[in-house]
Amino acid sequence: MAKITNTTYETELARLQIELVKLQEWVKETGHKVAIVFEGRDAAGKGGTIKRITEAMNPRICQVVALPAPTEREKSQWYFQRYVSHLPAAGEIIIFDRSWYNRAGVERVMGFCTDREYKEFMRSCPEFERMLVRSGIQLIKYWFSVSDEEQERRFQKRLTDPTKQWKLSPMDLESRKRWVDYSKAKDDMFSHTDIKQAPWYVVNSDVKKHARLNCISHLLSLIPYEDIARDPVVLEDRPPQRGYVRPPMGDQTFVPDVHEKLS
Repeated sequence: MAKITNTTYETELARLQIELVKLQEWVKETGHKVAIVFEGRDAAGKGGTIKRITEAMNPRICQVVALPAPTEREKSQWYFQRYVSHLPAAGEIIIFDRSWYNRAGVERVMGFCTDREYKEFMRSCPEFERMLVRSGIQLIKYWFSVSDEEQERRFQKRLTDPTKQWKLSPMDLESRKRWVDYSKAKDDMFSHTDIKQAPWYVVNSDVKKHARLNCISHLLSLIPYEDIARDPVVLEDRPPQRGYVRPPMGDQTFVPDVHEKLS
């Protein structure tokens, strides 16, 4: 597969991010509610795509939810309860960087849930999602699909990159050994939860830049947003400042200018 050039990628990403801002303003204006689920194998590129979606958007409108492992109290709750409080209100876009599908994936493969809990999830999840859709939430689900060879290449790269070594958690290392188990878990999950009201959309993510552009383009195509006309912003002349003398600059503590030492 021919890879997109960096120049073309940056140009297209900039165009798509302008459209995402238009989408954001439409969601705010209309009170639309959007929940986007990102799932996939470790190192599949979910985080990078989420970052490109959100970097130009207002974090008060578009928020990312990435929950840690449940507490003992949360483990005793109805399974979906810890996610419900993060669902979007009117005029909000909520992105779940992993979601309630942890039960069908890591919990199932690693033995963190019982067979009874797993089977109950598979029964309950489609109904839970239908309830969300009936309540007026637009639920969009993405699965990032990466090949065994590309995942291994990315894991090896993380070993030598000090800014990415934190991504190699013990859970990530264990999942690396269980490729087939995760494949089976994903296939079983799809067979139960790929429903008409909230289908799964698979993103081929072996090439990260392609995956990001494809996912963002597809996301924009799913939401019937329009460009909301805004009144032009006019920066008026500042009024003259009179009668106030600022304290001496030397009374303030400034951050050292390290760049001056480096130049």
